[in-house]
Amino acid sequence: MATKRFPVDWPLVVVALLLSIYGISIVYSAGQTDIMTSVSRLWKTQVIWFCISLLGAYTVTRCSVRLLDWLTWPAYTLSVAMLVLLLFVGKGAGTAASSKSWLAIGGFRIGQPSELAKILLCVSLAAFVYERVRRPFGLGHTLKLLALGLVPAGLVLLQPDLGTGIVLVAIAVTILFVAGIPWQHFAAIGALAVLIAGGTYAAGSAVGIDFLHGYQEDRLTAFLHPSEDPSDASYQVNQAIIAVGSGEEVGRGDNATQTELLFLPERHTDFIFAVIGERFGFAGAAFVVLLYSVLFWRVIRLMRQAASFYGTLIAGGVLAMLAFQVIVNMGMNLGLLPVTGITLPLISYGGSSVIGTFLALGLLQSVYAESRAEVFQSR
Repeated sequence: MATKRFPVDWPLVVVALLLSIYGISIVYSAGQTDIMTSVSRLWKTQVIWFCISLLGAYTVTRCSVRLLDWLTWPAYTLSVAMLVLLLFVGKGAGTAASSKSWLAIGGFRIGQPSELAKILLCVSLAAFVYERVRRPFGLGHTLKLLALGLVPAGLVLLQPDLGTGIVLVAIAVTILFVAGIPWQHFAAIGALAVLIAGGTYAAGSAVGIDFLHGYQEDRLTAFLHPSEDPSDASYQVNQAIIAVGSGEEVGRGDNATQTELLFLPERHTDFIFAVIGERFGFAGAAFVVLLYSVLFWRVIRLMRQAASFYGTLIAGGVLAMLAFQVIVNMGMNLGLLPVTGITLPLISYGGSSVIGTFLALGLLQSVYAESRAEVFQSR
């Protein structure tokens, strides 16, 4: 009797579980403050999201790569439709109360469709590119494929959600890069984008149109001079830098004043890396960096060993999604990059983020299984 064996990339699975468990413990730690807030209970909700995410990831691993290819247009259409819907019925939350990023029913927020849009873009754009690269490729074809990636990114920017919009652009560009698009195409597109952006911004400023909300402009520039405006836009950056610096080698543990005295804002989401730095110091932060390094190594290895080029493109998109978020989140916690509202994958609190990340890992496992699948005889 022939039985189909399902290979598992255990290093990928183990490191994802370690990051998630560590993340839950940090969310719990972020809630341990002198004055109890709602954050103190969020670690329990994170455990529930974690369990749901495991189920979702397992379901995705049972989908063949060929099925994902067949779902290309439905996936892309669903992604765009969700983002268009948000522009009319979306709700804000927390510091982004004026945005339309959340889908809500009866006042209850049920998630951020933009997180699912990241996964659907990886699947659909990879399929579009894979179909195109088998034929002669010109600059016009590159522009068309890039446009397919920029449509969902543009819709997210209209919410406005600058961080997620940039992540979607990173996914699109990386998939095209992995596909081997000539560098001359990227140079031409980059120059064209700079000209269009510069002209559009100048024209908008001349007629009084702001393409970025005031708080977004403040966030993008505050990191350049964080000490000049300590009471407003630079406050978050200043407090994060103080928290990370005070942790020194092994952290301050229960004496983490920035966290416990509520000086550090958004300590369970955007600035959770600062909590790690303050409570556990360089050692705790280095541990997180090590785990992410192993995760990225497995994804790069999978890109090289995928059974199909389509699988390679999917893995490239997922790598861009995860690596970009990690780099930007850590950078803004250290004051090296502007604050854009990007969370730390598998660490930060958030159901949509955790589920979206695990679905992406499920995609990777599906690609891995395709490259390693074999039939053996049970005796």
